[in-house]
Amino acid sequence: MESAQGQAISKDELPDGMFMCSELYIAAFEGRTEEVLMGLQTGGVHTATAARNGRRRPSPGDARPTGIFHAFVIISGTQHGPCCTTREVTADRSTLLHIAAGQGHSDLVTELGLRDGALLFSANSSLDTPLHCAARSGHAGAIEAIVRLARRDADADRLREELLGRRNRAGDTALHVAARHGHGEAVEALMKLAPELAAGVNGAAVSPLYLAVMSRSVRAVEAILGYRDASAAGPMSQNALHAAVLQSSEMVSFLLRWQPGLATDLDCYKSSPLHFASSDGDCDIIKEILTYAPPSTAYLQDREGLSALHAAALMGNGPAVKLLLQFCPASADIRDNQGRSFLHVAALRGHSSIVSHVIKNRMLENLLNVQDQEGNTALHLAVQAGEYRVVSKLLSSGKVQVHIMNNEGCTPSDLIENSTSFYSMVRLVVKLNVYQAQFRPQRQDHVKEWAGQDLVKWRLVTSKNLAIVSTLVATVAFSAAFNVPGSYGSDGKATLNGNRMYNAFLVLDTIAVTTAVVATILLVYGRASRSHHSWLDFIISMHFLWLSLLSMMLGFFTAIAATSDKNSTLIALVRLIYSGLYVLILLLTILGSPGSLRGVLRLLFGRKQHLKRRINRQYPFVVIYVFNMLLFIVISNIAISAVQTIGDVSTSSRNHV
Repeated sequence: MESAQGQAISKDELPDGMFMCSELYIAAFEGRTEEVLMGLQTGGVHTATAARNGRRRPSPGDARPTGIFHAFVIISGTQHGPCCTTREVTADRSTLLHIAAGQGHSDLVTELGLRDGALLFSANSSLDTPLHCAARSGHAGAIEAIVRLARRDADADRLREELLGRRNRAGDTALHVAARHGHGEAVEALMKLAPELAAGVNGAAVSPLYLAVMSRSVRAVEAILGYRDASAAGPMSQNALHAAVLQSSEMVSFLLRWQPGLATDLDCYKSSPLHFASSDGDCDIIKEILTYAPPSTAYLQDREGLSALHAAALMGNGPAVKLLLQFCPASADIRDNQGRSFLHVAALRGHSSIVSHVIKNRMLENLLNVQDQEGNTALHLAVQAGEYRVVSKLLSSGKVQVHIMNNEGCTPSDLIENSTSFYSMVRLVVKLNVYQAQFRPQRQDHVKEWAGQDLVKWRLVTSKNLAIVSTLVATVAFSAAFNVPGSYGSDGKATLNGNRMYNAFLVLDTIAVTTAVVATILLVYGRASRSHHSWLDFIISMHFLWLSLLSMMLGFFTAIAATSDKNSTLIALVRLIYSGLYVLILLLTILGSPGSLRGVLRLLFGRKQHLKRRINRQYPFVVIYVFNMLLFIVISNIAISAVQTIGDVSTSSRNHV
């Protein structure tokens, strides 16, 4: 009958050797050399421990612990020797020497290697040798001990092929493993033993040098660079310098001094290390590359025709752009596959600082009106992308021609129709109108209204939400009229009746109720009717709602002023409400402003009536929006002045009393 062990584990599931007992595993892991050796001699670590402690050795009749880590391994009913032998393995087929090497126990490594030399070349299920394990943990002493022992039993060729050059399942040598984990001391030890390993690549075509750079171990990088023929290969045809530019300038300096030609190597996308550095924006690294690399490095173009200058401009790295232009000013003329300069891509991405640099640099002014293969200038691309700040800088420079047509016959103004944001569309229309930018000539009955956003749907959703707000405001203001400040007297009349602040409260509360109710009616009616005139109802309701909110806030202030006894408290309250209202209105003005006051006034009252008519045909809501924003600013400033006036009146009346 087979034992419980034999039933639980079949012969096919077992490795070639026996499973390692737990006591032996723990002793090897912790580096207890004496216990491991005694266990191997006496047939068990527990036996060796008992003998060392003066206890009797267990007799064959004594009960022994059961389990695959304690008992004899029985396969097909046959016993395969005692529990503790050098050929026992763990679940991944690692031997005692794998464990000792991985933990850096050099003494135990030496003893095991002397006892069983075959362990030095053994591999576990991942094809890792003990040398791989020592390298992975960075134990240089264990590495040297393994190689020293192997030299006793193997010639130089076998030592190089079966130990130092042995590859695991991933194709890594011990040097790859040590470099991957950034163990500088282990890399140094392996480079002294077999420097030629630095010339090889693993299964993924990656060199130890590339792995050392990725681990950020300067010590490992320096050790590998000591071998002139070391490979710098990395994945996707990159080299170690591609990786180093995103790590540290120190590594970049080492690599460039070792082999300056790395700077001109291209990856599978034809990107150079300078492309990588320029996209990241570290000027120290860019300067290091430009100092040591060949002059042609800055002119290399990737698969899309982008240079390092394009890459810096795409990412908005202004200092990097300036540095590249300082070293290689002629690189500004490089065009990508679409015929675009670095200014085109900067404008398209909305990097206004780079655009400003071009405007201020006399040598770069010629780029401002350069057209790409589709005939677009930087202004065309900025308008198409809705980049208002770039458009503003280009126009304010006075050096950009606003009437240039692209290959499709479109001026920058015509490309506003591609905007998907209502707010962006309004700002662009106002800004271009200030500089009298023309639309392309066409029959006016062919002009289509802007359809970049479903304004009707937006109005319906917004109307629903605003109706709820206006109803709440009306409810609060109505309740405040019957919970007057100062309460009521015995005659049922308000105690503060006749007080100027109280009278102001009643007036403001009445305005709040009235305007909130009107706003609610207009919003509900507009949502229900969905007629063409419902937009007018919506806009008027917005003003009434804002007026009701301001009135309610001012009413609260006057109520506090009417019931306050201390001037210092009132003055502080005036300042607080004034400051809060000012900041609120300022933020709303900034967020909602369609442009400068000059642009607003020019659009509303400008002499170019034909241009205004053209705008009204394609963008009918622009003039309405601009006018209402101006009205909003006027009403808000009146409210701010009202706060100050009420505060002054209240303070003066109290001082008079």
